[in-house]
Amino acid sequence: MSGPVDLAFDPWDPAFVADPYPAYAELRARGRVVRYEPTDQWLVPHHADVSALLRDRRLGRTYQHRFSHEEFGKSAPPAAHEPFRTLNDHGMLDLEPPDHTRIRRLVSKAFTPRTVERLKPYVRGLADELVAGLVQDGGGDLLTDVAEPLPVAVIAEMLGIPEADRGQLRPWSAAICGMYELNPAEDTAARAVRASVEFSEYLRELIAERRTRPGDDLISGLIAAHDEDDRLTEQEMISTAVLLLNAGHEATVNATVNGWWALFRNPAQLASLRADHSLIPTAIEELMRYDTPLQLFERWVLDDIEIDGAVIPRGAEIAMLFGSANHDPAVFPDPTRLDLARADNPHISFSAGIHYCIGAPLARLELTASMTALLNRAPTLALAKDPTRKPNFVIRGLEGLSVEVR
Repeated sequence: MSGPVDLAFDPWDPAFVADPYPAYAELRARGRVVRYEPTDQWLVPHHADVSALLRDRRLGRTYQHRFSHEEFGKSAPPAAHEPFRTLNDHGMLDLEPPDHTRIRRLVSKAFTPRTVERLKPYVRGLADELVAGLVQDGGGDLLTDVAEPLPVAVIAEMLGIPEADRGQLRPWSAAICGMYELNPAEDTAARAVRASVEFSEYLRELIAERRTRPGDDLISGLIAAHDEDDRLTEQEMISTAVLLLNAGHEATVNATVNGWWALFRNPAQLASLRADHSLIPTAIEELMRYDTPLQLFERWVLDDIEIDGAVIPRGAEIAMLFGSANHDPAVFPDPTRLDLARADNPHISFSAGIHYCIGAPLARLELTASMTALLNRAPTLALAKDPTRKPNFVIRGLEGLSVEVR
């Protein structure tokens, strides 16, 4: 079905961005799929459909493994965007098998349960150190003082990025991630292109250095892969490193601040958590469901599919609404209520299928470490002032989260 002119779904409306969940309820009531003209997409709002489509091989993150732009009825991206496209299109998130399989098989060795277990002391120690600094200062910005530096340091440490260079990573990432919003403006594209060039040049130099002086890090491991079936090109290494750095902290940063903002707005739930730290595992899952860090994930239709009687043709784009799926009452009883003890919680914040988040165990470790440190070291943590929501829709976060330790 097509979206009517009065559709509440409007990703450029600040009121919608502030709270998209009522609009999602309207979308779910309208049907299983809604045609949305402003972005030329089919919106899918129900949990069952999103979950199934994430595993459907008739859809793909790319179409270029099967079709040219012309064959697929699309125009080639603007030539001015080429540095961003080269960087983005060689990362496993935007590849399909067999290239996706080859790269993921190699990278997954860095995210095994054993590897994540070995990282626990480092992650917990760093979280404790960051929270101790926040407490010593009597408060500050939870975003810049804890939420950002923890996952950035962890993934940079895994990749072997020297500590002195890590300050550049977040600005580069933010500029590149601007391109994942719906219909990004040309100035957003220009910033993403510039960051893509600078980030790629930096990593090219780092890879060259690791070729001569390998270390105990993931980039050195990717270089050292001797199996011809697994070996990465230099561009694939650069794109993989950027993807891991971006994906390795963006969601965790936003899950942290979105989560604490939700806790401050639900004082009874926060009090329960403070009284019973055994709630931390279910609390983290519930906070990721309640205010989803990644609201939308896109797929190209590679072969015609039918949803609820609507035939979606090859060449169309589907927008799977993670935030809506995570509030679907068919799966989550009373979905607008924050329930930190919610046991049955099949949220899809980490996606599903072959593109399931490879770093999910690490993200959970980081979120657990920061929450534990804040509950232990800052039991009187309180909101200092209401935050400002970032204007972005797809990647949902805050400009900052000002807190005080009373």
